[in-house]
Amino acid sequence: MLRDQFRQLLRYRLLIVAGILAGLAGGAWLGLRAGDTYIATSEITLRTPTTDPLAATSVDRVAMGSERRTAVSDVVAERAAEALGSPGATASLKHGLQVTNPPNTEVLRFAYSAGDPEVAADRANAFVQAYLDNRQADAEETVARSVASYEDQRAPLLERRDELQDALDTLAEGSSAYDSTAADLSNLAGEIAEINSAISSLRALDTSGGRVITAATPPGSPAGPGLPLLLCIGYVVGIGLGLLAAWVRLVFDPTVRSPGDVTRALRAPVLGVLPRTGRGHPDRLLAEGRLAEEYRSVAFRLAYDETFAQRRRLLVAAPRGSIETPLATAVNLSAAFAEMGMDALLVEADLRTPSLSGQLRHADGVRPGWPTDPGCGAGWPTGVRVPIDAGESGIFDLVPGRRVRNVPRALTAPATSRLIAHADTKGAVVVVLAPAVLSYADAIALTDRVDGVLVVCDPSQVRRDDLARVRELVVGAGGVLLGAVLHSWGSGTEEDRGPLPAEQEPAPGPRPAPGARPRQERPVARHLPGDDRDGTETLGLRVLDPADLEDGSPRQ
Repeated sequence: MLRDQFRQLLRYRLLIVAGILAGLAGGAWLGLRAGDTYIATSEITLRTPTTDPLAATSVDRVAMGSERRTAVSDVVAERAAEALGSPGATASLKHGLQVTNPPNTEVLRFAYSAGDPEVAADRANAFVQAYLDNRQADAEETVARSVASYEDQRAPLLERRDELQDALDTLAEGSSAYDSTAADLSNLAGEIAEINSAISSLRALDTSGGRVITAATPPGSPAGPGLPLLLCIGYVVGIGLGLLAAWVRLVFDPTVRSPGDVTRALRAPVLGVLPRTGRGHPDRLLAEGRLAEEYRSVAFRLAYDETFAQRRRLLVAAPRGSIETPLATAVNLSAAFAEMGMDALLVEADLRTPSLSGQLRHADGVRPGWPTDPGCGAGWPTGVRVPIDAGESGIFDLVPGRRVRNVPRALTAPATSRLIAHADTKGAVVVVLAPAVLSYADAIALTDRVDGVLVVCDPSQVRRDDLARVRELVVGAGGVLLGAVLHSWGSGTEEDRGPLPAEQEPAPGPRPAPGARPRQERPVARHLPGDDRDGTETLGLRVLDPADLEDGSPRQ
């Protein structure tokens, strides 16, 4: 199933190629637009202010999220701009800066991107120093405010101490007043000592915010994926986009996607798939090589089909479009049946654009056929059967079509029924060629007489709805779908086949025996298409060669 789906996606190669080109174009655009970018990196470790830098780490960790936001703030950028001598370029300097914090660490990583490696290193170091200076300045400012607060608390205590000292000097030693004043003075001195100790501790703090563990140096090579890698990434992404577009197109494609779709729509098997020829649509009706073998295979499958073996009547038609491919199929199946030893009769029931008689190599003579009913006035079927030389396959008979005034009346006339009833003869088979089922009702009018229907179509140019409609019409008319023959030659129009040669080469006939005189081509009885004004046929003269006469009568 996956293999079949992939093959179906490959039907839309243009979408896949377009996706690849779009991905390559995007990768090239990103690579050229980005240019060479150099990234210089510096790392610092943070710590809280402490009186003993060698002491164990404090329980209170640094809030790294807040510090990272501070590192990319405008305050730090202004300090860096002043250090770099560009005080007005604060906003532009911040564009290349990126600060990150590795997990579970108190480390800040400063990465600066620039087009010049020296500039990237200088600005990275400038931001690091600006951040450390800003953090130290904040710490010193905090210490100064705390010291000032303690000094404000100590000032009234010092005044009170001086007052108590003066009062103590005036009191007699040993008196109760002296002892009370001395006690107050001692307590006051203790408070002042505590404040002095706190002030000394604050002034002894190490206010440096951290230290540099990795200084930024000019990078030796550009950073980023680079143009080659971007092109590779674009190629891979383009393949994905192309396959996605092809899948979407496949989902919404109403045409047949595989032989399995044909089988499901017709509820009939695919009897054969005609191989492509080197020139597209074959120019000769009688096939050769692999194409002829495929026709023989289809004929054998039909011959051993139980439904077909009971009636031996076959209607060949296409769903829509031209009759070119069904015509070639009908001719080659008739030749294959003749090769199998059957009395094959090909009936051209295309009475709108008949052309089969002039495209085949006629054998010598004509055989009597079925006279036209005088009352129908249609002029078909004709009163002769034309033997067709199928080369090594043998000879089969052709009832050529011709233009008539009333096609429906001619197809439903009793003479047509008697003509198709030839299949009831022992060893006989009748192949009827009809126009497209969905273009004209001719094939449906013949279905109740022929019964077995063979659909010839190109899966890439027929819709599933068309095949379902063909099945409804055939089954509704009492017929049986024997199967389908698939090809890839298009609809059979002149655009699909390309320009025809100026003169088609006739199909190869049997070689003459050694020593025999070469046989000349001779005109045979055939009608001229369109010349039916009086309901008569125009016959050509047949030139006889004396070597072709036996006992005074032409060889049949």
